[in-house]
Amino acid sequence: MIVKEDFLKKLKGSFDLNIYEVKIWTALLSKGVSSAGELSDISEVPRSRSYDILESLEKKGFVVMKLGKPIKYIAVEPKEVIERVKRDFTLRAGEKVKMLEKVKDSNTYKELDLLHKHGIENIDPTSLSGAIKGRRNINDQLDTLFRNAKESILISTTAEGFLRKSEILKPLLNKLKNVKVKIMVPKDDKIKEFVKDLKNVSIKYGDINSRFVLVDSNELMFMVMDDSKVHESYDTGIWVKSPYFVKSLENLFNLSWKGL
Repeated sequence: MIVKEDFLKKLKGSFDLNIYEVKIWTALLSKGVSSAGELSDISEVPRSRSYDILESLEKKGFVVMKLGKPIKYIAVEPKEVIERVKRDFTLRAGEKVKMLEKVKDSNTYKELDLLHKHGIENIDPTSLSGAIKGRRNINDQLDTLFRNAKESILISTTAEGFLRKSEILKPLLNKLKNVKVKIMVPKDDKIKEFVKDLKNVSIKYGDINSRFVLVDSNELMFMVMDDSKVHESYDTGIWVKSPYFVKSLENLFNLSWKGL
């Protein structure tokens, strides 16, 4: 059985399986019913591993052991597998959230907070900066900046960047109702629907080809690559906490804003 590596990698990530589990599972899907030995030959997974892999897949709800001898396995319909995996992910996520909520009220959290405060006290405020790698991490950092904003959020972004940032902003708009939010973005038909959901946000359109965010005249996040030419895993942002530098950029932002 020839299955493309890209296909296997997608399944591995989507269903939270290891590569041996993916190979055995796809082999069984192609056969419907099969034994561990046969699946080992088809998938090129070592025979010594095929038994524990099938046991793991059985526990996760991907396969069912057939009654009778010799022992064979039946593939569960993919549609049903997706529902089972969704339920499992939801359950585990809920448990993790509860665990983190408990940590927040514990002495462990207080010790972590104390460690951080002590560490920050030893750092020159002007040297607080860092490289954020990967779009997911960039979005997490932007979410933190937006949630902690007290006075202003100024955004210059591309059309695609606007769509991503609006998804972060929308859930926070009630909390940010006393925060001045301005966005400069290129005019693009695909952002019209999103603009309707961003109430109390000032938006101006222009020939924009930069990606940066200024918060409270104090913090800056700017992206160093063209988001249309870089894979999201390699997108990189630079976070800087420097009132002097940020205020200078804020002046440039406001000049551009007036010219639009």
